[in-house]
Amino acid sequence: MSSESASDTTGNPSWPERYQTLAREARSPLLKAFYQAGCVAPDTPMSDVPMVALDFETTGLDANQHSIVSVGMIPFSLNGIRLGAARHWVVRPKLPLHQTSIEIHGITHTDIAEAPDLEEILDQIFGLLNGRVPVVHYRNIEREFMDVALKWRLGEGIRFPVLDTMAIEAHLYPDRHPSRWQRWLGKRPVSIRLSDSRSRYGLPHYAAHNALIDAIATAELLQAQIYHHFSPQTPIRELWL
Repeated sequence: MSSESASDTTGNPSWPERYQTLAREARSPLLKAFYQAGCVAPDTPMSDVPMVALDFETTGLDANQHSIVSVGMIPFSLNGIRLGAARHWVVRPKLPLHQTSIEIHGITHTDIAEAPDLEEILDQIFGLLNGRVPVVHYRNIEREFMDVALKWRLGEGIRFPVLDTMAIEAHLYPDRHPSRWQRWLGKRPVSIRLSDSRSRYGLPHYAAHNALIDAIATAELLQAQIYHHFSPQTPIRELWL
């Protein structure tokens, strides 16, 4: 599933090697410390990978036109989820809230009026990120919004691998969009949305669009995916992106 290996067939460096290079190039002390904390080797079995589930609620879907309004994070491994270490922040977006986003995540102008800017909580965010592999459901939100947000605040972006539970579901169900003929015969499309993906594994229904709840839901989903379709001994290089 992944294009990453110790030094993959395309000649691209592995993530640990990239981190070493990025640590030398980073100007921000936060980013330098993040890269210096390192990244697990591509051959590391999933059972040994320290992870952190990460979820953002945003004012829209375009990282260059919208902003983060809440962050949920929870460290975990295949063996357990550290609920006591979970964190949730509402943050003040750089760009204005729109009614559509308020209706989705329920975060209002009143909620953000006294909220900190993302920059004020970066120490805490990196405290959970450093040394862990982020796990998300749809990497184009968390990875892109984090990159743009740090460019605005630190003057440089960020690079990191992710385990994307949505991408794993897409890999498992490549024929999830039936043709018109298949639909006529009764075949239904397979949804890879977070709640629908969880239901296939018998995981409980959680209310959507709260960053912390979605982070917990994503952590549980990855655990189920590994135990149902892969193995705790599966090397991370087969799954990360």
